[in-house]
Amino acid sequence: MSTRSADQATRSEVVLLIPALRAFARTFCPRPEDADDLVQETLIKALGNIDRYEPGTRLKSWMFTIMRNTFCTRFKRRSRETVGLPEDIAERLTTEPSQDWAVQADEVRRALNRLPHHHREMLILIVMLGERYEDAAAICGCKIGTVKSRLNRARRQLRIELGESLDENGPASVAGTEG
Repeated sequence: MSTRSADQATRSEVVLLIPALRAFARTFCPRPEDADDLVQETLIKALGNIDRYEPGTRLKSWMFTIMRNTFCTRFKRRSRETVGLPEDIAERLTTEPSQDWAVQADEVRRALNRLPHHHREMLILIVMLGERYEDAAAICGCKIGTVKSRLNRARRQLRIELGESLDENGPASVAGTEG
């Protein structure tokens, strides 16, 4: 297969990853429009550098790494440019939903957002997106042991944030099965 047709096949695979990219972007950006912007910027960078992708490696991990690096760059830049109203002002002006399930989902989302970024990232990658420990380690640039430790701490902290008992005889995990 020629390089050009391999790049075209990879571009087609990229399109199939957009839903996973959007889900991963939500770990970084609580506002859907910011998450969509992050996905768009990731796609532009990935497609612009498709010739740097190494066939035979996991495209999803490569894309997630681009997204994570893009977010980190944005975050550093944004921390130097704080102007105007606080970002969370809109959240404080909203009315809570009346449906129980929506309230519970919102409580979980807020509890998840209170977790340290590196813990929340592991929970989203492994539990919600189903990534393997090895791939999460590659995406985050750390060792597998660090991934497992962060995931364990994230699950424990999420249970605390949600006011659940940490009794050893209780459920093994709030956010999915042990991985």
